[in-house]
Amino acid sequence: MKNLLRNFLLLTLAFFVIAALFSAFSENGTEKEIVGLETVINKINDEEVREVKVSGNNIEIILNDEKVLKAQKEGNDSFASLISDFAIAPEKLENIKISVVEESGFNYWFKAMLPIILPIVIIGFFIIFMMRGLQGANSKAMSFGQSAAKSFKIEGKEKPTFKDVAGAKEAKEELTEIVDFLKYPKKYHALGAKIPRGVLLLGAPGTGKTLLARSVAGEADVPFFHMSGSEFVEMFVGVGASRVRSLFDKAKKAAPCIIFIDEIDAVGRRRGSGLGGSHDEREQTLNQILVEMDGFEATQNVIVIAATNRPDVLDPALLRPGRFDRRVMIDLPDINDREAILKVHSKKKPLASGTDLRIIAERSAGFSGADLANILNEAAILAASNNKKEIVNEDLFEAIEKVMIGPERRSRVITDKEKKITAYHEAGHAVVSHFIPGADPVHKISIIARGSAGGYTLKVPAEDRHMHTRSEFLGEIAVLLAGHMVEKEIFGEVTTGATSDLRRATSLARQLITDYGMSENLGPRTYGAKEEMIFLGREIHEQRDYSEKVAEKIDEEISSLIKKGGEMAREIIVSQKEALEKVTNALLEKETIEKNEFELLVGVKPKA
Repeated sequence: MKNLLRNFLLLTLAFFVIAALFSAFSENGTEKEIVGLETVINKINDEEVREVKVSGNNIEIILNDEKVLKAQKEGNDSFASLISDFAIAPEKLENIKISVVEESGFNYWFKAMLPIILPIVIIGFFIIFMMRGLQGANSKAMSFGQSAAKSFKIEGKEKPTFKDVAGAKEAKEELTEIVDFLKYPKKYHALGAKIPRGVLLLGAPGTGKTLLARSVAGEADVPFFHMSGSEFVEMFVGVGASRVRSLFDKAKKAAPCIIFIDEIDAVGRRRGSGLGGSHDEREQTLNQILVEMDGFEATQNVIVIAATNRPDVLDPALLRPGRFDRRVMIDLPDINDREAILKVHSKKKPLASGTDLRIIAERSAGFSGADLANILNEAAILAASNNKKEIVNEDLFEAIEKVMIGPERRSRVITDKEKKITAYHEAGHAVVSHFIPGADPVHKISIIARGSAGGYTLKVPAEDRHMHTRSEFLGEIAVLLAGHMVEKEIFGEVTTGATSDLRRATSLARQLITDYGMSENLGPRTYGAKEEMIFLGREIHEQRDYSEKVAEKIDEEISSLIKKGGEMAREIIVSQKEALEKVTNALLEKETIEKNEFELLVGVKPKA
């Protein structure tokens, strides 16, 4: 597009140059009437002519009224012989100024050669234009196998450092050694220590893997080559391997430096997992990466940092010592880290004086750094759309719910009966969650539709937990089934509103038995080997390592857990019927209830 615009400008410039030349060497712009010689003679005889200019075969007659006439004589006759032939009286010529204009050599030759030169110039221009296009295509074809890695070295105030990465303390401590390797390699070489070849950053999407890699380059003050795993692979065989060679050649010349390969699972998947030759190009690319990482000399300060959220699919050869020596795990941030991340992302956003980011951190359990940045951005958009000058807590709360569930759909038309069912459904979730031991506290209940949900109950854990007990899972199943049980208890039949809850409860019950070994009858073991195999675009995640008889028992256990959770929910609904009615009536009146209002209706949550 850039070349096309440049060629268009050149063509336009050439057009204006040619037009200017024509204008410069053309005759003046006075309008001229072409007449015959008889008219010229008659005008002279009638004494209407003031001046006559003769230039070659052209005769220009200027009349007394400034009108200009143009005529042409025969090539062999002069103007004097013309006057003589028409017997014009001498006295008619006394007041006429007659001049003979000789063309200059340049004008004469320019006018003579322009019709020949101009087509040649135009044809030559188009030939050059086409040749340049072909050369560009040829250069692209020649550079097809070259690495397209983005290389940069950020300096000054914009240089990223570990101070710009909130949380991830252990990951930063692990990467500090890499920075030290890059800055002071000699002290390690003196002790015979080898610099790590590769560092693998593992973590969920949005946890800051790319930002950490950039921060390592910023701390070490070295060049940073950034390339995505998908950029290596093309439809042509051998291109990926060629690009790998090109990338590592560039890095070795720029050493000390960092090569960062984002989403390495795009090329680093386990070899032989596909059927047929559909993955030959990807496997060749992976082979070349393995060879290049083996080819590093001990004194070359080039470190490969790769990031992925799918370490389970990577080829074992990538993970062996000598390739990716270090594996750095980046967890989802805890409450303190979430608060720190929110402070980092809120630096350029005007927060109101009463804004408490600690409360936002409490409500955003399980959010990644990218999610938290998105919350602040959504809050800023919401505040701007309401013509506010500052971001307040309400904007942040609304942003959390928008990110978690979706935007409000107040325009959705529902009947009074559907509204009542929804109110009882959400009140059931809230009451059971409030009174069941170990369940998360309720922070908000709403019957306003959001996303695909007709209503929602927002539960937030009181503290970050990394381990869960069987009773906690059973309590969660009971909370999920509470809406279904309320509908059955109050209205005598159930609706489709509990479909999502039933699906989640079934999935959680299956995990308890097949993944966590929490089945009382089947014992502490897992069921189903989780292996990846791609066939016809589908991923088959589970390979059965148990018999049909055991599969039947698993189904029975799932049904038993769901039944038990439903009975737990029903007991609380029956025993807390008064609290259920209070919450339902409040929802029908206000549509939304916050934590404080909810606790005024049902009391403070009992301690487990």
